[in-house]
Amino acid sequence: MLMHLKNILQPEEVAEARSLLGDQAAWIDGRSSAGSQAQSRKNNEQLAQDSAGSRTLQELVRAALRRDPLFFSAALPRKIFNPLFNRYSGESNAYGSHVDGAVLHSRSTDEWVRSDVSCTLFLSDPASYDGGELVVQDAMGEQRIKLPAGDLVMYPGTRVHRVEPVTRGARLACFFWVESMVRSEEHRRLLFDLDMNLLALRQRHGETPETTALTGTYHNLLRLWANT
Repeated sequence: MLMHLKNILQPEEVAEARSLLGDQAAWIDGRSSAGSQAQSRKNNEQLAQDSAGSRTLQELVRAALRRDPLFFSAALPRKIFNPLFNRYSGESNAYGSHVDGAVLHSRSTDEWVRSDVSCTLFLSDPASYDGGELVVQDAMGEQRIKLPAGDLVMYPGTRVHRVEPVTRGARLACFFWVESMVRSEEHRRLLFDLDMNLLALRQRHGETPETTALTGTYHNLLRLWANT
């Protein structure tokens, strides 16, 4: 399920993130965190995970995710890999086609996280740079994604994807992975659709015996499929 979530970060939070991701930030070669498959295709800069700016920004993003009910409904997170931050500009401007590693080690929590869901949170105004589209391959063909600052895209970690070369300006983003309580992409989609339709029914009709019964169905399915 490829999904666009709007306003994960508020404008003042985006401004704070940008201020911490300027030229003075602790930028390192992005290949330092890439697996063997990706090293030859990754050409960007990444914020050093042990820097003060990284720790501040990680908590900013975690807090934003905790307050967003749509993110929880779509991802059903069990673990969230510590958010990372990258910059595409100048000669370090692209990331070729690759698939994210299936299981990744989170340095901040010392946990292994299965990458069920991949997430990119855009931090630059799309008008401030050319290129830089996130291109995700799915059953409908290539999806080209370039979102407003503060918006997030989530997509299955199984998908081949790339970042197109940035030919003007700089593309700043946060990226991370989610290990979901519900491992199956199909099951997560069914639960999300049911949750969204229940929400719409309650808004239209209030709480009814039917919405109560369907809520029970949702939780029984979640109980059947979830791993906590």
